[in-house]
Amino acid sequence: MKKFLHLVPFLFFFVLLSSATAPLISQNGFKLPDFKKKDRFSFKFINNLVLVPVELNGKELTFLLDTGVNYTLLFSLTENDSLEINNVTPVSIKGFGGGGDIQALKSRNNKMKIGDAVDKNHMVYVIFDKSINFSPRMGLPIHGVIGYDFFKDFIVKTDYDSRLLTIYDPQYYKQSSCRNCESFDIEFRKRKPYITNKVQSRGQEYEVVLLVDSGASDAVWLFDESIGVKEDPPNYFKDFLGLGLSGSVYGKRSKLDEVRLGKFKLENVNVSYPDSSAVEDVKLLLNRDGSLGADILKRFTVTMNYRERQMILRKNRFFGDPFHYNMAGIIVEHDGMVPVTNVKGGTGRSFRFGTDRSTAMNAVTIDVAPVLTFFLAPKYIIAEIRSGSPAAEAGLLKGDEVVSINGKPTYEYELPDITELFSSRSGKKILVEVNRDGKISKHRFVLKEVL
Repeated sequence: MKKFLHLVPFLFFFVLLSSATAPLISQNGFKLPDFKKKDRFSFKFINNLVLVPVELNGKELTFLLDTGVNYTLLFSLTENDSLEINNVTPVSIKGFGGGGDIQALKSRNNKMKIGDAVDKNHMVYVIFDKSINFSPRMGLPIHGVIGYDFFKDFIVKTDYDSRLLTIYDPQYYKQSSCRNCESFDIEFRKRKPYITNKVQSRGQEYEVVLLVDSGASDAVWLFDESIGVKEDPPNYFKDFLGLGLSGSVYGKRSKLDEVRLGKFKLENVNVSYPDSSAVEDVKLLLNRDGSLGADILKRFTVTMNYRERQMILRKNRFFGDPFHYNMAGIIVEHDGMVPVTNVKGGTGRSFRFGTDRSTAMNAVTIDVAPVLTFFLAPKYIIAEIRSGSPAAEAGLLKGDEVVSINGKPTYEYELPDITELFSSRSGKKILVEVNRDGKISKHRFVLKEVL
């Protein structure tokens, strides 16, 4: 990815741990090799989220890089994964969603490597609950998430346009002048960065305190529905918002007239209002109004300087792109593999060679048969469907296996491409073929904006 994507919100991490809050900058942590001033490496960008290669105790993994988490989490390991973790003690974790606390292990003295940066004494919280698995929604294995423990040691520049992450050793870093940039003071609460900015809805302006959350793929979350929501007539719709550590999160979606970030103004911005049960602890303990998510952050090159408590934004080519919701109303996820028979190389025709009179050879007919190729392909199912959406009205159901979209087999799609297709543009015609209890059926609908 990418072209600009209009994608479904995906992950939201809110972590409360029994451990005491560490100071903002500690002596231990990630370090670059001696005299190396910076490091630069590419990342994968899926569902608005930054995925980086990580090496943990010699094991190569993929982690989500997320300003919204205060500790490093490890999950989604299978029976086939062999990973050594050190010095463990039990803890409880609280996450977004209604599933309650999660039991985990706190592990110290681990070696973690990201790019050329190495932490020889990294602390990881290991979650063994198999139901906590975000990989199916991403289409590739996601083994964990890292945030504060990485950002605190460097100045981190995320170039969403070029898909490049640059980390600078603070002792060598000099901020260059930038006329097109805007700098923001960030405040830390529970090792997470917050900014104060303004949003406008229905002609009224509000000052809000928002968590800078690169791990939330939506644009804005607000906890107070009085900021923007009205009932007569309703200017919102109810929807699945995303996955958290403690389960699924549901709520309302609407639009803000404007989000203002210094001199930058974004108009007609998507906003989500999660159900109060999912965010009650956040509101009480952290005194915040919501989150500023990746659907806004990706419109900038973002530099996070935790030591100076600053965030610097420079708009990129995605800045003026409109905000769209998933217009189909369905979320598709990866659900294992299925055997596929593909026909290749065959013509289904016969070739006839006539008699060669000089050699008295008789005519020969050769049938050219097709070549059958058997392979395993990703299986995609409908994981969520919005009531009243075009897909629901077309008869699609949660749990349906999606066989093809617009005549193209789903195994020829990457999962993010399917999500993009369902969010592409209003008026686009979609034909979805599904397998339901062994019976194949076709369902047609047209994408349309909800708001």
